[in-house]
Amino acid sequence: GAQTGQLVVALGLGLTLFATLAAIQTSLTNEIRSTVPRDAPSFFVLDIPVERADEFRTRVTDTASDAEVNIVPTLRGTITEFRGQRVSELETLPEGAWVLRGDRGLTYSATIPEGSEIAEGEWWDENYDGPPLVSVDAEQGAAMGLKIGDSLTVSLLGVEIQTKVASFRTVNWRNFGFNYVLVFPPNVLDNVPHNVAATVQMDVSKEDLLLGVLPQEFPSISMVKVKEIASQIGEILDQMATAIAAAASIAIFSGIAVLIGAIAASRQARVYDSVILKLLGATRSQILTVQAIEYALLAFLLSVVALGLGLFAGWFVITQIFEFTWQPDWPIVMLTLGIGAVATLGIGLLGSIPVLSAKPARALREL
Repeated sequence: GAQTGQLVVALGLGLTLFATLAAIQTSLTNEIRSTVPRDAPSFFVLDIPVERADEFRTRVTDTASDAEVNIVPTLRGTITEFRGQRVSELETLPEGAWVLRGDRGLTYSATIPEGSEIAEGEWWDENYDGPPLVSVDAEQGAAMGLKIGDSLTVSLLGVEIQTKVASFRTVNWRNFGFNYVLVFPPNVLDNVPHNVAATVQMDVSKEDLLLGVLPQEFPSISMVKVKEIASQIGEILDQMATAIAAAASIAIFSGIAVLIGAIAASRQARVYDSVILKLLGATRSQILTVQAIEYALLAFLLSVVALGLGLFAGWFVITQIFEFTWQPDWPIVMLTLGIGAVATLGIGLLGSIPVLSAKPARALREL
């Protein structure tokens, strides 16, 4: 006559939801910390004339002596061929190869760019002056099926430049710096008409002063205040985490209500068991201990199953739907599940106290 089946379904779903929501919320919180770095630059500055790059750096440091300026050449080009295949002749683009859709940002550098690490191949010498080479983002290289030594052709200002893949890079796209899928040696692109872009890291108190000075002296530039964008990203992810926390609290109260309902539904059968055990000589403490063991076993077994199901569900939501990194806070997930299990045990025992108070004679007459 026990309501074990109903309890297993109700508590199992509740604990699974607890684990899922805890994993999703903590993953989102960690995503905020990794996506919005504390050392994000103060400004992106675009369209700086290449011939005035040194003048720009000097003007920034004159305004704020502690400012850090990183200047990067920036061009736009389109990949027209890779591995001997013309992009225009492909019926469908390779899955995930978004770099083939339209024109993309390009740059050149004598050294490995900030935020990149060589995953395969070798970087060229600082004074390299040989045939055209290119370094490709490792993920996009894999999507296009590229290997070291494969050909890749880029169209810049209507002129096609055929290169060979020299290396693949792992790019940290979340560092709020300038990151490019394709990086060339300086000898390939330095004679192509282009501008440069810069990141400026400086004291917050001098940001407004720089905003007032630079646009007047460099009319062609565009200044983007990075920290405002980073703040907005953080606010959006914070709101997502808050919404999930609200859903978790509703789920918790719903689970408690279901648990109380299941205990109430099984009250008559438990009164009968309690009365029979009392007539056979069992004490109140023995009956309560037996019921505590029952609820403890249920809570433990359901917690193990709920942990597995909840983590899978959380992983699916974070990686497949949000396309974020799976990085839950394991202590918080386990603590949340543990609190749910302990609450299950506590509520079960509280629901058993009225059962222990039943008078045998009256209970037997009612039965």
